[in-house]
Amino acid sequence: MADKNDKRPESVAGKFYVDSQCIDCDLCRETAPKSFTRQDDGGYSYVFAQPTDQEGIDKCMEALEGCPVDAIGKDGDE
Repeated sequence: MADKNDKRPESVAGKFYVDSQCIDCDLCRETAPKSFTRQDDGGYSYVFAQPTDQEGIDKCMEALEGCPVDAIGKDGDE
């Protein structure tokens, strides 16, 4: 389970976030490219834009559920 106290500093404020468990597998970026991107120097994903519609929320939830290391959370600061 992702820890909102351990989220990546680049993540924008909001419900969804990525914590330090991320292994850079690319699943979230492929599933929800409008919300997740890669920090190239560190080799991990983070949320650069919170979803603004139901489709975006659904894509983020799909990424959360598919994350192999449970690095995506949905209990962030809104």
